[in-house]
Amino acid sequence: MQIDLNCDLGEGEAFDAELMPLITSANVCCAAHAGGPAESLAAVRLAVAHGVRIGAHPGYPDREHFGRREMAWEKGRLIDEVSTQVRALMALAERVGGRVEYLKPHGALYNQACREEAIADAVAEVGESLGLPIMGLPGTCMERGRFVAEGFADRRYRPDGSLVPRGEADAFVHSPSEAVQQAERLIAAGKVRTLCVHGDNPEAVAFVLALRAALLGAGFSIRAFDLP
Repeated sequence: MQIDLNCDLGEGEAFDAELMPLITSANVCCAAHAGGPAESLAAVRLAVAHGVRIGAHPGYPDREHFGRREMAWEKGRLIDEVSTQVRALMALAERVGGRVEYLKPHGALYNQACREEAIADAVAEVGESLGLPIMGLPGTCMERGRFVAEGFADRRYRPDGSLVPRGEADAFVHSPSEAVQQAERLIAAGKVRTLCVHGDNPEAVAFVLALRAALLGAGFSIRAFDLP
């Protein structure tokens, strides 16, 4: 069995260089919700150096809230914004010999795309126009067309399979050992092809190290997911 490990990087956090050798896919910030072109370029350079698959991680341009405040944008505006962000990252990747191979929305955009057909449509249209599959939460509005189902090692789930909102108590998994147990449950259910650890989590490096050790010990092969 194989599993992919992905992480949100290029957001100006301190752990990119430590995390990149440990993962197989990097969701690189498109310099809107956090970071900037320099941080995005540094992340894609690291990804190319370590043979890590590059994904575009666009979000609402709302730095004050790290792209985690939901917006009521009309579909055309959203398509233009996401397309502009992803195209800019594609150009940066090409400069250093890399290639963007998938699209994963960030924060509030991700959560809304899970629930709202119009938002999911906008994201899917950008992905289709650029030839990129969409990474997202299975069993939601995002699951359509070329799709990569992901699970979260550091977030708690509701019984219906949705994520506990960040603003609610007990939304996060703080223990690496508990993160490993949750990852094993998600994989055993056969619903995910990739596992995410957030790069802005202070325990991200410990989480990924623990996940890798447990997964390898259980006989998994850790490598980038096959593109749909």
